This record gives sequence, structure tokens and C-alpha cells, in this order.
Amino acid sequence: MSEIAYVRGDATAPLGKGVKVIAHVCNDIGGWGKGFVLAVSRRWPEPEAAYRAWHRDRAHNDFGLGAAQFVQVARYVWVANLVGQRGIRTGSKGVPVRYEAIDDALGLLAGKAAELGGSVHMPRIGCGLAGGKWSRVEPLIAERLLKPGIAVTVYDHGD
Repeated sequence: MSEIAYVRGDATAPLGKGVKVIAHVCNDIGGWGKGFVLAVSRRWPEPEAAYRAWHRDRAHNDFGLGAAQFVQVARYVWVANLVGQRGIRTGSKGVPVRYEAIDDALGLLAGKAAELGGSVHMPRIGCGLAGGKWSRVEPLIAERLLKPGIAVTVYDHGD
């Protein structure tokens, strides 16, 4: 089993050759407007439009915690909208991150990446606005993506 490659840079400009799937965590209430999604939307309008339509039509589709949506934005680039947080605010029930939902969505991501023969690129998902701990998310990535042989690069933004 390989290891996660950690790099400094912008996950919306993934490194390497071949098909690349950019993964990020979304909430389950249809909100899109803070955090990493702003960088995604600056580069491509399609993931936000697809997410909003997916949420709007949720009575008739699989939208919900643990679901994943895959949006092709360029010939070799896809964006994976992973629903892994309940709401957007920390409250009496704790932080919004839902590790079980991230785990489920990563399983779907693994299937899509394998189907495409692609690598996965992401920020430290679930650990920004969702309030998660990387020490809990990293083992999920190892189990769901690295174990079946999918290359993963994690981008830390900044210098």
C-alpha cells in the first residue's frame, strides 16, 4: 500500500498526468459558499451548479450524508462533491463533520477513481469548516483509497 503524497499547493490545480479527481466535503443542507468550494467555483462553475441541482432535487435522488456526486470539468479532471458534514455550524451536537459519511463517500470515490483509472487530489477534507481532525480522516483515506491502489495527493495551501 502506498502512502498519501503531501504537497504545498492548490488542489484545484492537481499535479501529475492522467485522470485526476478533485475531492472535497460538502454539507447536507445545500450550502455552498465558504471554504474550499470558493476555489472550486472560481475555476469551474459546473460543480456548484450540479451540487445545487442535486440538493434541490433530493427527494428524487441519492443526495444525503455519505453520498458522492462526480462532475467532469475538463477532459482529464473531475470534481467529487462528497456529502460529509451535517449542517454548517458547530452546536450542541458538536462539529458538522460526520466521519461515517466521509467514509461512505470515500468508498464511492474509490469506485469512480478506479473506473476512470485516475488519481485523487484533495485538501485535508473535513478538517476546515467541518471541524474534523485529520487524525480521524487520514485512516479513512488509507483504507478506502490507498488500500485498493489509488494514488492520493493532499494539498496544503500556502507557501
